[in-house]
Amino acid sequence: QVQLVESGGGLAQPGDSLRLSCAASGHTDNIYTVGWFRHIKGRDREFLAAITWESGKPSYVVGVKDRFIVSRDTTKNTAYLQMNDLKPEDTATYLCAVAESGSDDFGSWGQGTQVTVSS
Repeated sequence: QVQLVESGGGLAQPGDSLRLSCAASGHTDNIYTVGWFRHIKGRDREFLAAITWESGKPSYVVGVKDRFIVSRDTTKNTAYLQMNDLKPEDTATYLCAVAESGSDDFGSWGQGTQVTVSS
């Protein structure tokens, strides 16, 4: 299994940028896709973006495509979510997850990192 730890969250003002990190350990050779999600209180968890580990091919939901950039550094076993032009509605707990080779599901999850956007 893969263990994940997110970091990089915090308090930001509208218009600011933050870069979240998702550090993977364990069976990292099995990573196929890393996904980024967020959970806003009172709402269902929302998928934001994903990146194929080997090729680096990204995918995004339409709502964040112009502001968020997903990337990975396989030498550091770390994925990133660059978030630009933050808005108060981006306030949420951000989580990363891994789908391993041969699986269609995100089976390993981190604990999340809180992002609060407020003036």
